[in-house]
Amino acid sequence: MDKLTITRIDHGDHGEYRAHPAGSDHIGRLTWVLKKDMEGGDVRVAEHTIVPPEIGGRGIAGELVEALLADAREHGFKIDPECSYVAAKFEQNPDWANLRAQ
Repeated sequence: MDKLTITRIDHGDHGEYRAHPAGSDHIGRLTWVLKKDMEGGDVRVAEHTIVPPEIGGRGIAGELVEALLADAREHGFKIDPECSYVAAKFEQNPDWANLRAQ
């Protein structure tokens, strides 16, 4: 894949990850909103993963999910995979179970 820049945008209660491939005006996005779990811990609800067809087929959606996972590991929040793509990735990777919100 060409060089890909992932940008994290955090507005506190919501945000997104943006993937911008070199040489393209198109971006892929993974959006999230914040909620609290039963113990008061932070949970990011992964709402949508959107990759325009012009930049599809390059693994960009997977890179967006990896960025979300890296942040969950670093910052200690859980992920609620409401987005069908993110949910499918969790199903394919049972070793991520410790990052999934209950």
